[in-house]
Amino acid sequence: MDRRVDAGRRLGQAHAPQRRARAREQRVRGGYEPGWASLDDNNITPTDTNLATCSPFSTWTNAASTQETLPIDCINWWEAYAFCIWDGGFLPSEAEWEYAAAGGSQQREFPWGSTDPGMGNQYAIYGDGDGNCYYPSGSLAPCSGVSNIAPVGTATSGAGLFGQLDLSGNMWQWNLDWHDPSYAPCTDCADTTITDSRVFRGGLFNYRESYLLPPSRLYGPPATRNVYAGIRCARTP
Repeated sequence: MDRRVDAGRRLGQAHAPQRRARAREQRVRGGYEPGWASLDDNNITPTDTNLATCSPFSTWTNAASTQETLPIDCINWWEAYAFCIWDGGFLPSEAEWEYAAAGGSQQREFPWGSTDPGMGNQYAIYGDGDGNCYYPSGSLAPCSGVSNIAPVGTATSGAGLFGQLDLSGNMWQWNLDWHDPSYAPCTDCADTTITDSRVFRGGLFNYRESYLLPPSRLYGPPATRNVYAGIRCARTP
């Protein structure tokens, strides 16, 4: 079987989306949508309590501690979207994310190339998909908590063609698009037709190797708040 084809996986229960449709097919000043809709305000609830609901894998702490370099998890889609706006960027579309992860026209097997990721955590942070992790020991052991999530940039050999780290493994990353099971890579586009789910890309610290491949997808309701729900913001060059 071709490892580059890995069907999207559904997580969570379906919920009727609350977001207003604002479909736009072309990028305009770094975004497919004209701005924040006030009707989404009630979906922004990154409280200490909510961000701790992924324990023992929650990376958020309500005071500075040893977890400041870990990727955030347990955030919903609206919080990811709003944070990227606040930070001066935008949530990437699937097309943009996959372009970066596959190295553009090079269409790499992994973001870093064709080298097998191995077990030493130098290329990507992942596991076997059966509750075991390679990080931090370098050998398979039961995933037990936040210690199995690596600080951002740990996998230094896993950089993509354009220099981004952590495109594969460690934490799934929300994308702009609504989920479409018939998705195919495209140029300068995003799926803004409302469905019941948004898309994640990137793999996770305890997911198997096949999810490190650039075409791999995950999807769930935008209200999803779970250990796999992380974020990557993009910026216009």
